[in-house]
Amino acid sequence: MKLNTIRPAEGAKKARRRVGRGIGSGLGKTAGRGHKGQKSRAGGFHKVGFEGGQMPLQRRLPKRGFVSLTNARNVEVRLSEINDLPVDEIDLLTLVQANLVSPHALSAKVVLSGRIERKVVLKGVGATKGARAAIEAAGGSVGN
Repeated sequence: MKLNTIRPAEGAKKARRRVGRGIGSGLGKTAGRGHKGQKSRAGGFHKVGFEGGQMPLQRRLPKRGFVSLTNARNVEVRLSEINDLPVDEIDLLTLVQANLVSPHALSAKVVLSGRIERKVVLKGVGATKGARAAIEAAGGSVGN
């Protein structure tokens, strides 16, 4: 086998559709677009969800539930990340300065993920039951 003899498998390369090339091609006259209508015209596109002027499904259905905008601003911090911080007294400002939480965060909560091997004091930062137990077992405290 040589490079100049390599060919794609039989049927692997399909000829491109040549529309508007006469009646014998099968795609003459209307070029496979049918008769009239928006999709037969040039630039015949519409918005996603558009139903030809009929009230779209997403507008016919009632609104349900509530999405809290502050929910995204309540963040979680892992116990292992707290362990790596150089300070012993940890509050929200400390976490922001350490780039562990966004400056837009409203509140933070420490979750039990990883280990803590030193004494830390949490102030104004929440902790889950397991994280609180781990911090207190290491000699630290959680005070809101």
